Amino acid sequence: MKEYKTIAKIAGPLVFVEKTEAVGYGELVSLRLPSGEVKNGQVLDTSNDVVVVQVFEGTSGIDKESRVKFLGETIKISVSEEMLGRILSGAGKPIDNGPDIIPKKKVEIIGAAINPYAREQPSDFIQTGISTIDATNTLVRGQKLPIFSGSGLPHSEIALQIARQAKVVGQKENFVVVFAAMGITNEEAQYFMNGFEETGALERSVVFLNLADDPAVERLITPRMALTTAEYLAFEKNMHVLVILTDITNYCESLRQIGAAREEVPGRRGYPGYMYTDLATLYERAGMIKGKKGSVTQIPILTMVGDDITHPIPDLTGYITEGQIVLSRELHRKGIYPPVDVLPSLSRLMNLGIGEGKTRDDHKAVSDQLYACYAEGRDLRGLVAIVGEEALSQRDLRLLKFAAEFEDLFVRQSREQDRSIKETLDLSWKLFGSIPENELTRLNPKLKEKYYMKK
Repeated sequence: MKEYKTIAKIAGPLVFVEKTEAVGYGELVSLRLPSGEVKNGQVLDTSNDVVVVQVFEGTSGIDKESRVKFLGETIKISVSEEMLGRILSGAGKPIDNGPDIIPKKKVEIIGAAINPYAREQPSDFIQTGISTIDATNTLVRGQKLPIFSGSGLPHSEIALQIARQAKVVGQKENFVVVFAAMGITNEEAQYFMNGFEETGALERSVVFLNLADDPAVERLITPRMALTTAEYLAFEKNMHVLVILTDITNYCESLRQIGAAREEVPGRRGYPGYMYTDLATLYERAGMIKGKKGSVTQIPILTMVGDDITHPIPDLTGYITEGQIVLSRELHRKGIYPPVDVLPSLSRLMNLGIGEGKTRDDHKAVSDQLYACYAEGRDLRGLVAIVGEEALSQRDLRLLKFAAEFEDLFVRQSREQDRSIKETLDLSWKLFGSIPENELTRLNPKLKEKYYMKK
């Protein structure tokens, strides 16, 4: 293989190489520095005149005397069932002091979205043990359901709780968890590792950690490493895999940083115009394939910059995924955990996974009624601030009280509490007990006769 000494420019994590042979997009590159040190990179852009190489270990020390060699292959990850119980770096190397993983095969990490024709329609209810998700924004196996959070909100705790508790009721096998953290601090990494180890969840997990001080370029391959591992375990080893990706905002910041180094024309708020397509290449790798037993379910987590749900990252994510779980700073300030705000939250596949034979015959109606009563009760808080409680009717006072009880008894749970769907639905009927039967307009008479209980 030829070595080139034609480096024309170095910008951020990028090296621009002139007058090369024909090279492919995504091809691996080896860079030998004058000191003898070797760095690795990947082709990011290729044209007749210049090849742009992104360097994984950063460009410090690289100069025009450095030699560049194109290796003729793309990034691959060594996959095996031995990965379960292991903690790996964002580049897929073991960082838990364990032995190297003996690969069953090497797989390209780029992957592809599941062909729509080959997709199996999701229909299995996943019980997370968190009432606000299970009852009103149900997660279904094979779904991609992101958590929209804000800085300082406990999305990490919720992710760990879901990783620990998620199960399909009536089926024995536990989920295998593939957890990928991008751009997190050492403190957060320690929290996740301790959480996985203490609860025993690590035995059935593969953890990829890309830390804040790791190169931004590595952040772009970490989720692809995780998803390739998940696809291998799901579609070749027939496992049901739950993929948790945190934090997608850090991933997008890396996209923006590299876009700026390439001097691309920026899109909204400086993010590259192709960010929608790039995010879709991650999210669309969730699902089930006809004829295969395994499944890949995705929970991406992103922190909304300035709590702004119209920011490009949550905005584009919402277009691609099948709903969202939104965390509320107001509930968090009240000391309520998990601070899930059910009003802007949504699960588009919920109806496929609930009902008789899956959860319970009253699930859909209970969810609608909870939403209606809570929404009205929340609206009344604004009115009370203006006219005072004395001006409210008896019905309004009941709904105001319902909203407070809903937050305090239904939304609030401990971090260890694993509520079954039956407990969650029974708790909902207990809350309805404070409202006269004739005002529960979303519930049909048969369900009221069967479940309604007055306090």
